[in-house]
Amino acid sequence: MAGVSTEAKTSRRREVWRLAGLGALSGLLAGYAALATAELVSAAVRPESSPVVAVGGAAIDRTPAAVKDWAIRHFGTSDKLVLQLGILGVLTLLALALGALAAAGYRRIGAAGVLVFGLVGGLAATSRPDSTSVTDALPSVAGAVVGALLLYHLVGRLQSGRPSAPVEVPPGEEGVTTPDGGDPGHSYGAGWDRRGFVVAATAAAAASTGIGLLGRSLNGSQGQNAVASRRRITLPAPASAAAPIPKRAALRIKDVSPFMTPSQDFYRVDTALVVPKVDANSWRLRIHGKGVTRETTLSFADLLRMPLIERNITLACVSNEVGGPYVGNARWIGVRLADLLRQCGVRPPSKGGPADQLVARSVDGMTIGSPVEDIMDGRDAMLALGMNGEPLPFAHGFPVRMVVPGLYGFVSACKWIQDIELTTFDDYDPYWVKRNWARRAPIKTQSRIDTPKPFARPGAGTVMVAGVAWAQHRGIDKVEVRVDDGPWRRADLASEDTTDTWRQWSFPWKATSGGHTLTVRATDRTGQTQTDKRTRTIPDGASGWHSVVVTVD
Repeated sequence: MAGVSTEAKTSRRREVWRLAGLGALSGLLAGYAALATAELVSAAVRPESSPVVAVGGAAIDRTPAAVKDWAIRHFGTSDKLVLQLGILGVLTLLALALGALAAAGYRRIGAAGVLVFGLVGGLAATSRPDSTSVTDALPSVAGAVVGALLLYHLVGRLQSGRPSAPVEVPPGEEGVTTPDGGDPGHSYGAGWDRRGFVVAATAAAAASTGIGLLGRSLNGSQGQNAVASRRRITLPAPASAAAPIPKRAALRIKDVSPFMTPSQDFYRVDTALVVPKVDANSWRLRIHGKGVTRETTLSFADLLRMPLIERNITLACVSNEVGGPYVGNARWIGVRLADLLRQCGVRPPSKGGPADQLVARSVDGMTIGSPVEDIMDGRDAMLALGMNGEPLPFAHGFPVRMVVPGLYGFVSACKWIQDIELTTFDDYDPYWVKRNWARRAPIKTQSRIDTPKPFARPGAGTVMVAGVAWAQHRGIDKVEVRVDDGPWRRADLASEDTTDTWRQWSFPWKATSGGHTLTVRATDRTGQTQTDKRTRTIPDGASGWHSVVVTVD
């Protein structure tokens, strides 16, 4: 009898593992079908309502600022891809677990679990700042219903056979049943509908693939009008063109950042998991709020008919660590924002205007608050239509974005803008302020060593140390370099384009053998020297001197 009992236990263990594996496969197929269905339904609602995008966006909204900074530091512009892959990984594990649970006799609970995650996705979609309707929940809910039904059906195929043989039941568990009425004392392995399961699983995989591809195609086609509208745009000659760049503004030194940053290399830091593709023909901008005596709605064509300015302006992200890459210089063309506000009757606070904050809203729900006084103080703040001689790239805000020299992007550089409201800092906290970032954030005076790179091994002799420095709207007056703990020595500055652009610098160093630390600091046109005090990027930008360690052979 003991031999029979052992054999029965071994048989049951094998059967449990087989059912668990097939159940996990069923869960995976159900999750695949749910996401594919959601993709198709989102094409009828809007692409941003798909569950991965909605949950990812909600995760970004609720992620502490310190964690966001960590992600940007470690993953750079791939942080959104990493987040999406992480969400898919978690969903995969959950699908496998729910499938195994359903196959273990908890069929209804497994299917209900899929429905719960659909509800979570629906709530995430409707909680996003850009959500305007409960229909945003439809993709997640519809996908969950399909996934739950498929899981229930596939697991049913696994349990459709007759009990093949009784197995030994532990004492005290006689007569116990699973929530679905199954008998844990019987084996279902020998009688399961193998052919029916294989056919159903194969059909589900094929159908899900077709549905997902159709949904992806339809979502992609929605952006075709936007792509076509951008292709048809010809930017007119500006009424106020940028001055020629001085010949010595760009140094011919290897590995120094180019004076003008190509559009494809320009940094991108934002919260949009899916880059909005807005048709310029249907795009509208509304200007309203406190002190606006003539509320206005403008089309893209209206802006093209206005006098345009063209300026070289360096932008910097507040998430840029000391020595970091999130700064770039480009040529922007657009409508002067101060002129546009004056046409609407807006006055700055210094001239009696009731609004001290301009809140820009993006099509993806982002809100960015800028000081009205700064925008109207004479600097070249603009609604930009073009970048480096072409219409804005989609990733950088097409069809229209804000550019304000001297302010970090999180308080000025609203991409895909569609609404401008004049209000006060007391009355409204925009997206980043709600997350404990500063209300006002002028760009700090900064400098960076581009060459030699950290841990480089240059040869002894003259080594060219070079890089860039920036203090937008103030200008760079001086850059100094220090070797180890020696004295500060003045670097050679390239010619200045404008106070709103960065400035290249170089320092010929007589390098001697051994390890050395090179440090740089800049002084702006107001006489303020870059501080050595290291601070985090939160709440208003990092500060400190940039240093690199090298070994001279």
